Amino acid sequence: MMLAQEAKSAAVVINAGARLGAAGPVLAVDTLRSAGLPISAVHQILSGTELAGTLDRVVAEGHDLVVVGGGDGTVSFAAGRLAGTRIVLGVLPLGTANDLARTLEIPADLPGACAALASGKVVDIDMGRVNGQPFLNVASVGLSVGVTETLSPRLKRYLGPVAYAVAAVRAYARHQPFRARLEFPDGDHETLELDNLLQVAVGNGRHYGGGNAVSPTAGIDDHLLDVYAIPGAPLREHIRIARMLKNGSFVERDGVYHLTCQRVRLVTEPPMPVNLDGEIATATPADFTIERNAVHVVVPHGSTSARFDG
Repeated sequence: MMLAQEAKSAAVVINAGARLGAAGPVLAVDTLRSAGLPISAVHQILSGTELAGTLDRVVAEGHDLVVVGGGDGTVSFAAGRLAGTRIVLGVLPLGTANDLARTLEIPADLPGACAALASGKVVDIDMGRVNGQPFLNVASVGLSVGVTETLSPRLKRYLGPVAYAVAAVRAYARHQPFRARLEFPDGDHETLELDNLLQVAVGNGRHYGGGNAVSPTAGIDDHLLDVYAIPGAPLREHIRIARMLKNGSFVERDGVYHLTCQRVRLVTEPPMPVNLDGEIATATPADFTIERNAVHVVVPHGSTSARFDG
């Protein structure tokens, strides 16, 4: 078993624009150094636009551990840059939802996350891609895009995870139903033609949207994408579904489509933006794939979310 403490050189990259990022750098670095991690570089960025160049820099510097502090969008982008390398990703949950940390069983508080990181074990997790863009939790079209567009930094700062529920109510009131076609290039499922849809989502991990579950069986190390489609329905039915989001059991309701695969193509009428872990980064038509064991990441010793397959 590989341990985080075996790293020879570590860099810390913190998005100060994340909800909890402004207060994070000094405390995080001091805590990690006190725990024995060999931190030799610290980078603080103010927005996602600086992230790509900063990550290129830390990769070129030759660190074998890169600790990224920020929200799910920041961490997913970093994972995409580190995927396929020998560099290990450390996660400090400084965003609003922090669903990847929840999936990996990383403590939500900064001191707890630092302690878990310093003493943690290294596992490898799957990564999803849509039109080449990385995601770790969920990529989706429909209502979730409206939620993301409604989630202002101010709303997230003042309400925290509750902001997702407020944004969902606002987005639901404005939602326009859409049509979609799901194609399965591997031939493991028949093509699905669906209309009057509320949302289509493709999950790589387990949690999204501030603690909702993709399905009762979804995992970030199962080498499968979980696909679900929620049709339009009376408000009372959508309220029932909303009450089942936390454990993912909504996928078992009549009318909700749910299946697993390794590749799927989503075509919508009209073309629609795609939300990747809280960031709108591409649009349909969208080709989804999964990369098995693509990212090496530190998790707490007791985490059962993933294992190291090498």
